[in-house]
Amino acid sequence: MKELKTYTIPIVALEDKQYEYDFESGDEFFAALEQELIQRGAFKTHLTLDKSSTMIRLDFHIRGTVELTCDRSLEPFEEPIDIQERLFLKYADRNEELTDEIELIQWDTQEINVARYIFEFIGLALPMKKLHPRFRKEEPDAEETEIGTLVYRSGPVDSADEADDEGSAPDPRWEALRKLRDN
Repeated sequence: MKELKTYTIPIVALEDKQYEYDFESGDEFFAALEQELIQRGAFKTHLTLDKSSTMIRLDFHIRGTVELTCDRSLEPFEEPIDIQERLFLKYADRNEELTDEIELIQWDTQEINVARYIFEFIGLALPMKKLHPRFRKEEPDAEETEIGTLVYRSGPVDSADEADDEGSAPDPRWEALRKLRDN
């Protein structure tokens, strides 16, 4: 927990203006959070805190690398991260998370700890499928991914054309519907 104390910002004494903070973190940060998603990594966080009388705006810029394990080969590799996120802390009578970007904090809040926010932003930036860079390919061309061709026709459909497309006689249910449409 001592590692996470460095991420505490005393907001009660701050004037209504902009402040900047820099944090450097490593493996101790992830160990102190007692989670299993990320074990190793190194990153730098630049935080711009803009305090006003009704809210606090936090702009995070997080850069570094996180060690992940490849889903295919189980080999460890480093994944680069470069994240820019914004969070609003609005003063209210209760603590509540309204959206991903807006939280309510009580008027008498003395300090905020930004470690949780930093970890959440890093966790959300991780790829769903963790592949070692040597297994990653460029996105396939549109020609390679084409499975079939969708044909849209407008206007009346000739039943002979439809029979040729399907290779058999037209379905009698469609013939009944065509008669209704043509009348």
